[in-house]
Amino acid sequence: MGFLLGFGLCSFLFSWVLFISRGNTDSEGVVVTLKFAHVLPTNHPVHQGIEFFADRLSTLSDGQMETVIYPSGQLGDETKCIENIQIGTLDLTKTSTSTMGNFLSLMKVFSLPYLFREEAHYWRVLEGSIGQEMLEAIAERDDGTQTGFIGLGYFDSGSRSFYADVPILKPDDFRGKKFRIMRDPVTMDTVDALGGSPTPIPWGELYTALKQGVVDGAENNPPSIVSARHSEISKYYMLTHHSRIPDIVIVSQKTWDRLSSQQKQWLKQAMADATQYQRGIWAESSQHAMDQMRAEGVTIHEVELKPFVTAVQPVIEKYAVGQLREWYDRIQEQP
Repeated sequence: MGFLLGFGLCSFLFSWVLFISRGNTDSEGVVVTLKFAHVLPTNHPVHQGIEFFADRLSTLSDGQMETVIYPSGQLGDETKCIENIQIGTLDLTKTSTSTMGNFLSLMKVFSLPYLFREEAHYWRVLEGSIGQEMLEAIAERDDGTQTGFIGLGYFDSGSRSFYADVPILKPDDFRGKKFRIMRDPVTMDTVDALGGSPTPIPWGELYTALKQGVVDGAENNPPSIVSARHSEISKYYMLTHHSRIPDIVIVSQKTWDRLSSQQKQWLKQAMADATQYQRGIWAESSQHAMDQMRAEGVTIHEVELKPFVTAVQPVIEKYAVGQLREWYDRIQEQP
């Protein structure tokens, strides 16, 4: 009997310690530890932004809130991380808004080509009232049910442009060319509207596909192109800037509900500071990647954007309907 009582007491104490470590915000001196997972490598500017977030949160909370980071897909891909956020086994994750579009329709607006006129417009939207409203809106689905996550803030992931083994300076140059794209209907239709043949290929297989001529080119941002060594093969980079899809940081609703108002404020401030920091290192990383591409013999072309914008209008008309049309129009009207 004594053994059973002792075992029961130990089990109770273990459960209590586990509970308070996951968010008993009423106890003084309790450290709240948050799990933050993402799929990017540790040398990526977004990971560096997440590290800054973790340090800042610890500083703001005077050590009362700590973050354990799981990079490089240790806890699964972006879809798996979002699902874990929903059930509450993960506290925070960074994901592309394109992936979020599979869980919440309003996020699909970010996949539309030429949604933003230029980088300054992109940040005016994200840091202004529209971006804040979108963060608040992702807590609920279109039917009013809870999604299970809270929008915390944005990270920069740059603009995507086309690269190939030949110059692609106007839409007509796409004809007869195969381009690797993400397995995303909007991106596929965008390449098709430009006259090319969209070819979904896993990112990890693209280097070989480019080298063997399975595809003629692809599209991405400079840091990704350089880190994947695609600039060794594709010697022409065309600054089409056809897509600017931000990353977003989300918090589990279950985690959020356990936090005090002060802890929520620390979380928001740490994210706001991390956004500014990551935005700066992304710019530095992009410039460094562009310099490296030039050093490797890549010719970088500034192209006339108007023909590209005109060519993809049917894609916008196809997907910007209903609520998405309202968001699209508001973003377009932003000065």
